Amino acid sequence: MEIRLTETKDWMLLKQVRLAALLDTPTAFGVNYQTAAKYTDEQWKDRASSAGTAFWLAFDCDRPIGMIGAGVSSANRYNLIGMWIEAPARGSGVAAQLVEAVKARAMAQGFEGVFLDVSPDNARASNFYLKQGFAFLDEWEPLESHPHITVQTMHWPGN
Repeated sequence: MEIRLTETKDWMLLKQVRLAALLDTPTAFGVNYQTAAKYTDEQWKDRASSAGTAFWLAFDCDRPIGMIGAGVSSANRYNLIGMWIEAPARGSGVAAQLVEAVKARAMAQGFEGVFLDVSPDNARASNFYLKQGFAFLDEWEPLESHPHITVQTMHWPGN
């Protein structure tokens, strides 16, 4: 298993995994498949460059099986976004490795923790994040891609 920060040359792999994620679990992300499928090659290259939002891919041999993203919000919070693992690899430990990559980058960049948004109705994800040291905050907002779904903020306070 290899976890690697994406570079511009990884744009097609990032696109492949991101679109698979949006088809598999459309209500878990702030963007929908239709929007992401319309991104140009240049937009995918920009995303893969990790210049703004950083993305990591998880590989089993040379095949990408999962992803995670992170970036700084307008409120200067380091936010974990876009986590997804293909179904056969769920429960294998790859998700924890991806989260650790985000935590390490947040600490290296001087942030005091990591934030994320999750639907409390998504019990599997909520329980996973609790096991990773995140705690729910009393902050709620509608999911941008599916406004009928309310997500709650979770926070990992750092080491």
